[in-house]
Parts: sequence; structure tokens; C-alpha cells
Amino acid sequence: MKKIIFLLLITSTIPLSQAQQLDAARLRKHVEYLASDELEGRGTATMGEIKAANYLAEQFRLAGLQPRGDKGTFFQPFGLTIPFEGVPHQVTARNVAGYLDNGAAKTIVIGAHYDHLGRGYQSGSLSPNSKNVIHNGADDNASGAAALIELAKYLHENGVKERHNFLFIGFSGEELGLLGSKYFVENPTVSLDDVALMVNMDMIGRLGDEKGLTIGGWGTSPWWGRIIPGVASQQGIKYGVDSSGVGPSDHTSFYMKGVPVLFLFTGAHSDYHKPSDDADKLNYEGEVKVLKLLLGVLSEVQKETGEPNFTTAGNPHAQSTQSSFKVTLGVMPDYSYNGKGLRIDGVTEGRPAHKAGLKAADVLIRMGKYPVNDIQDYMKALNEFEKGQTTDVEVLRGAEKKVMNVTF
Repeated sequence: MKKIIFLLLITSTIPLSQAQQLDAARLRKHVEYLASDELEGRGTATMGEIKAANYLAEQFRLAGLQPRGDKGTFFQPFGLTIPFEGVPHQVTARNVAGYLDNGAAKTIVIGAHYDHLGRGYQSGSLSPNSKNVIHNGADDNASGAAALIELAKYLHENGVKERHNFLFIGFSGEELGLLGSKYFVENPTVSLDDVALMVNMDMIGRLGDEKGLTIGGWGTSPWWGRIIPGVASQQGIKYGVDSSGVGPSDHTSFYMKGVPVLFLFTGAHSDYHKPSDDADKLNYEGEVKVLKLLLGVLSEVQKETGEPNFTTAGNPHAQSTQSSFKVTLGVMPDYSYNGKGLRIDGVTEGRPAHKAGLKAADVLIRMGKYPVNDIQDYMKALNEFEKGQTTDVEVLRGAEKKVMNVTF
């Protein structure tokens, strides 16, 4: 009996990354379907979203997950109102949840939203004349949805019984204001008291050598600063950190409930929220590297005793997302920037920032009377302006301060 117990203990500490291989070709196959024209951009509560939800559910089933939605299914429906050409419509969207039951007391949630902008009617497009144009959303966020599928398959087949259960969730309604994740945390299918941590993957398909990976939620638990650097160093992956637990993605909903979070993001790009965000532009080998890093972190978590301590990080009131703003500036924030202000990663042609003369690499430090020290300040400031209003903005361009007038 003692020998058997010893062997079980050895098995339970096998690093997750040694169990089997993640496959870039399979990731690509998932993305190519989810970001195909057949799904018409996966707009929330559209037929394309239903097809994507069915695909996720079937892949979860094939991966060996148990249904963990409502009424014994993989689906968790929720209602919402969507305006279409000025007329409100009551519709139903759905989260997709699958469960890997290891008989453990605590569960790790791994999430990614699978909705996108559809045909450009649901707001959020950064492309001029975007109505009735399919926005395929390959990086945003078919890349994260594909990762959910492959991680579920990996953790089910790795031959290791970890000391946590895993709940995999594909959220809908993220582009309309984190609606799916907000609904889930208010109606959880696994008690939030039993959730050890939440990992959110949003836009993880464009890993590059220059910026590397951005890891958000760093300040939500002291564990991350102790665990992640060693894993990243061992795997040779470059990364930057964002301490905040809030941001324009679904980890925010869990952070607001006191759950430690990690947010994986490979950065904004010129195809963000445009019809040109297509499957052939993703770095699938790079996405494998991101997932190996995550598995390495999860492996270290399994070796620890207890659970990650939750700590408050960032501004707990900064829950706004772009889709809830009355106005937009038309810039892509550089989420890897850790200095004071908001560094601009890209400027959308024809939008207020472009017309005012803002450029990529400018650091926004003030909008009207509102100082901008970080992305949370930026989001709060945007909520103070109305369409048609003009204000002055101040930026740093290199060492020089410039003031420009922006009309929303």
C-alpha cells in the first residue's frame, strides 16, 4: 500500500507541460471555423453566435468535459436588449460551460469570450462604413475560444489528476459590456466560494518578439510575482505585466467578486475591431507558447499548499468597456505600457483622434479637465463626454508636450 501511495504522489506532481503536446494546427483549425464567414462575425445572440456556441459545446463534449451550464446542458442562456436601427430587441445569448471534475474542493475557472461584432451593427467597429460587413474576429477572440478547447482536451488527457477541478467557460456578450461573465458571477454554476482563481484569455493570437505577452491581474495575488517569473524564464517567453484586476475583458467580473485573476493578452494591432482580423494573420506557434506558459503556471499552482491569496489591485470602480461609452476616441491602448498615462498603440483613420492629429506612441496624459494616469482614468474620462462635444487633450510625444482639440 505504501508503494502504491508513493507512486500516486509522484504521478500527481508530473509537470503539466510534459504530459502531451499542444498542437498549433488544431488551434488553427478551430480559429478558421470560428472566424469563418459562415459564422458572420459571431455577433451576440445571432445565428453565428449560436453556431459558435454549438461548436464549443461539441468540442467540450469530445474533450471529455461534463456539462456545467443550466439544466444539465453546456449552455447558460441569458437575456439582453440589443438596439437595432434604433429599435430595442429582446434577445437571448448563451455562455458555454464545461467541467473537468477531479473530485477536488476548489476549482480553477479558465475563460474566454467567443462573441465578436457580427456584421458591424452591434457597435464597437473601428472601421469606417462597417455596417453589414462581416467582422470575423480571429484574434478577438476566436484565438481565446480555440485555446479553451485545446486546454480542455490537454488537461483531460494528460494522465494527471490535479488538486483542482477546471471549469472552462466561453462567454458571450463581452463586446457589449462583459454581459456573459457578469451574468455568470451572479448566477454561477460552481460556487464562487470554491473558485481558487480565474484565467482569462482574450486576443492571444498575435505574439511577437518585440512586445511579448501582457499578463494582467498581476497585483490580484502575491503568488503571481513569485511563480510566473521563473516559469517565463524557463520557457524563454518575454512578457510585461499589468497589476490591475480590471480592464475591458471578462476577468473584471471575477475580480469584482474577490477572485484572483490572470489576464493573458498579446497586444492590440491595426486589425483590432475591423473586418481584417482574419485567421491567416495569427501566430499559432506563438499561441502554443502562451498556452505552455499558462500550463507551467498552473503546474506550479498545483505544487503549492492552500490557494492564491486575493489582494485588491487597480481601481475597483473602473468597469466600463468601450461598448458602454457614449463616445470613442478611436485609439488602441498599449496594454503593455506601465508608465504614467495611456500610450497609444494605434490610431483609427477617420476617428476623432486621427482627425485631431494624435499618433501611435503618443502618451495621453489629460482629456479636458480629467488627468489620465492609466487606462482606468482614460475609461472614466471617456464616460464624461457627449457626442459632438469638443475638448482639448494633452499628450507626450517623445519629451515634448502637445495639446490638441478633439471633437467626439
